Amino acid sequence: MNLREAMIRAAYDHAKAHVEKHKMNVEIYLTNPVGVGEHSDVMDAIETELEEMAKYEDHMDILNKYFPI
Repeated sequence: MNLREAMIRAAYDHAKAHVEKHKMNVEIYLTNPVGVGEHSDVMDAIETELEEMAKYEDHMDILNKYFPI
């Protein structure tokens, strides 16, 4: 793997890890919403997590479309 491919792969893996992190947060809200005290509006918190997931999914799509390896 050359440097270009390594950098693209690192950017993709970074975005994928963020998707997984925000997905886990949604799962926590869905399975134990009372366990998260700082979010009184769980639905708004879930929406925020989904927006973050969408942002990083977009990054992954752009990498696949414009920088295929």
